[in-house]
Amino acid sequence: MNIPRPSSPPARLALGAVLLAAGAGSRLGHKPKSLLELDGVALIHRQLKALSDAGVDEIVVVLGHYSAMIEAAVRAGPVVSNVETVTNRSPDDGQPSSVRIGLHRLTQKADAVIIALADQPLLNADDVAALIDTFKNRSDVASMVVPRVSGLPGNPVIFDASLCAEWLQGDTHLMGRRWREANPQRVHWFDTDNTHYRVDIDTPEDLIEFTRRTGHTLRWPGDRVN
Repeated sequence: MNIPRPSSPPARLALGAVLLAAGAGSRLGHKPKSLLELDGVALIHRQLKALSDAGVDEIVVVLGHYSAMIEAAVRAGPVVSNVETVTNRSPDDGQPSSVRIGLHRLTQKADAVIIALADQPLLNADDVAALIDTFKNRSDVASMVVPRVSGLPGNPVIFDASLCAEWLQGDTHLMGRRWREANPQRVHWFDTDNTHYRVDIDTPEDLIEFTRRTGHTLRWPGDRVN
């Protein structure tokens, strides 16, 4: 009598992440958006915790404008293992340039890489884990998974590590959104009603809308609570 052997559990994905925090915050009074605080916790700390708690093995934070200020905040915040910072000396070259620098700095061999933004106040570990699970179950032809809410793309995104080499060898400006537009057959859309993937902060109006929708207020460090 042949007794079937139990199937082996699926191998765990090795995960890297690039967390983008290089922007000038020009539409928000030229302040570092990642240092806005929700319930006393800086957004960049919330992102680091969400990524780490979801099982990401290595996180590279890409700094640019306000690099010294944000680096100090990262080092002074809650301890998250396997976090490294790197500075984009030309952050005004755009987000793709920061992505390229972050990908270059990842040192551990990853199966998949997450690109995340440092100004998403609602994103948590469960949201990142759902994205990772969707990546694990994507079609074989897809290289990237992108969350989509009400037909609109969100963040973070996750992609097969083989795409890193493709991007690093190519034109910087053909990464990210432009790559998705040129390779729609390689994109798996993660359709969800979870608005956490769509909420980020760019303008004073975004701060007002965030408070209106959630009942919570984002504050700058040192602002007094009335």
